[in-house]
Amino acid sequence: MSDTNELEQFAREFFQDIITESESSGWREDIFFDKFSEYLIDAGEFNEAIRASYQPLNGKLRVDGYCGDPRDSRSSGDPDEPMTLGLIILDFHQSPNLETLGTRDMNAIFNRLMRYLNGALNSRWREALEPSDPGFGLADLIATRWNQITKIRLYLLTNKTLSNRIDGKTAGEYEGRSVAYSVWDIKRLFALAQSKAGQERLQVRFDEEPLQPLRALLASTKDAGNPVYLTAIPGDTLAHIYDRWGTRLLEQNVRVFLQARSNVNKGIKRTLEYEPELFFSFNNGLTATAEHIETEATSTGLDILSLDNLQIVNGGQTTASIYAAYRAGKDLSKVFVQMKLSIVDPKKGQDLVPRISEYANSQNKVSQADLFANHPFHTRMEQFSRHILAPAPEGSFTETKWFYERARGQYNDAQAYKTRGDKNKFLSEYPKRQKFTKTDLAKYAMVWTDRPYLVNLGAQKNFAEFAKSIAEQWAKNDAQFNEHYYRTIIAQKIIWDAAEKIIPQMEWYEAGGYRGPLVVLSIGLIGEAVRQMDKKIDYERIWTLQGLDESFYETLRQAANAVYPVLMNPAQGYRNISEWAKKPRCWEMVKNLHVDWNPTWISQLISPEEERSLSRNSMKEQQETNGIESQTAVVKAGAEFWENVGKWLDAENEGTEKERGCIKVAASMPSKIPTDRQCAVIVKLMQRLVKEGCPYRLEL
Repeated sequence: MSDTNELEQFAREFFQDIITESESSGWREDIFFDKFSEYLIDAGEFNEAIRASYQPLNGKLRVDGYCGDPRDSRSSGDPDEPMTLGLIILDFHQSPNLETLGTRDMNAIFNRLMRYLNGALNSRWREALEPSDPGFGLADLIATRWNQITKIRLYLLTNKTLSNRIDGKTAGEYEGRSVAYSVWDIKRLFALAQSKAGQERLQVRFDEEPLQPLRALLASTKDAGNPVYLTAIPGDTLAHIYDRWGTRLLEQNVRVFLQARSNVNKGIKRTLEYEPELFFSFNNGLTATAEHIETEATSTGLDILSLDNLQIVNGGQTTASIYAAYRAGKDLSKVFVQMKLSIVDPKKGQDLVPRISEYANSQNKVSQADLFANHPFHTRMEQFSRHILAPAPEGSFTETKWFYERARGQYNDAQAYKTRGDKNKFLSEYPKRQKFTKTDLAKYAMVWTDRPYLVNLGAQKNFAEFAKSIAEQWAKNDAQFNEHYYRTIIAQKIIWDAAEKIIPQMEWYEAGGYRGPLVVLSIGLIGEAVRQMDKKIDYERIWTLQGLDESFYETLRQAANAVYPVLMNPAQGYRNISEWAKKPRCWEMVKNLHVDWNPTWISQLISPEEERSLSRNSMKEQQETNGIESQTAVVKAGAEFWENVGKWLDAENEGTEKERGCIKVAASMPSKIPTDRQCAVIVKLMQRLVKEGCPYRLEL
């Protein structure tokens, strides 16, 4: 199939997904905004996208959303760091056919967005809006943060194709702030969706302005499978790179949450301000990876000309601090940062880069939650999703499965090279509506906790909290993440999807409104009510039905009706409704609401004892499965492998007496076969030894 045909097919499918979803759960532009921005959040283009639609009838100005509170755009915790305002405008073509967006139309769309910004800074215009209007809340936020905003990024999202005659839009200036324009058309979105990593190609060219080639030293053999280079990168070069790519530099398989949220180190800041020439001596530098390097041998040494998919796996805080100094106008001409650069084969990157990241961060207190993107929790959820058949819903004889997308793009990859018949068979087994991602799973689970407002903080922040919780629970007993847990997650997704369908149908709901926060707070209120009744949701019943009955739908409507006035009338001191939805105080007001819940729904709740029994039985089954998997892996590795592990333990003085004894038994196969318990000990030992630099790895 040609590239043009593939693009047309992608455009049709993308449009059809929007139409199908909007028929049951809202307005087309709302769905278009959500689906498009989901791609860009995953790709690291921005951290969150909040719907805030303002479209007066005269059509002279417009806004559709924003990239969160500008205060959260700061790459560090320094309160003096400048802020970036991100605004989003849509151009949704109501047809699956490809249409071209020309220069005149593009400029007209951006002009509407700039007129909105101009209005937002006019107090008379701003106060004339209704406080419940999303346009007012955003305008008020802009006005509040304006004095600290130094950069404006304007995003145009469209399902048209940008004219080939347009190769960009020159950055401008507004009220002393730089203005950058970004157009995401359907062609660019298609390229992003096709990317294995779910991201645009990140290529840094040091041989092009404003950068300069990096002088480097090869620190490995020339024929090394993963060559390593040492270099000193100028501070202003690092700042320019970060200004262009942002947190994309910190996100190769492992999302380094700790790096992104750490406060600016006072020592780093002081050195940059008062002793920049000593920065190289005082700072530990960066550990980085790249998938491809282009070098040139010169009379004075080796120069790095370009790097593909440059990733900073340790040194995010240093990078953020230098960028903050750059934004504040500090002189970085004397600042240099040492960098250890490993060139990693993309085929090996999924395993190797997380290990480099983990080892490089071992000198700091980096929790396992910060490295959670590659946690075995995800592998187990993926395995469940590939073999657990869901019951056929009423009126159907077809059993389906729910597709857990552990890595971005897996769903599309699984059907990429199938014939039309095989693709239809795959879609019958794994319907599109039954696909969900890591961040989806995190919000389905977190919204039922006693802190559901965390979900309103955005996908990545919520995922970080979820990761922390799961990593701790997994360390205590991974068997609790069993088939019952998986079925519970699916039931929670069914409830979430139902809420997304119901809320836009409420008589008080307006297009471009606050569907996301309403879904979160409504489900959160139901969860709180169940806790207060000392009951549990019967998730197994929902799993069996593969849906909700009318009493649960009515309960969702009751919750939404109760939550709506609280959300739309923020407490004193809060004016932006989307930001109000993120606050613990908002949640406190919601959880204290009194609702006369549907009695039929209440009768279907189960006791904590019934839930514990279901969980206990499934946990026992999971422990048995873990034992079988452990024994299979140990036996498959072979006696010679375990003999080598034993020698390494002796040489490094590692392992307890019990652990070494189990390894000796494994090394004696087939005359002796380790028991289930011995295999469990061996597996835990090998997982621990990965962090100790053991060259032997057990494949589970």
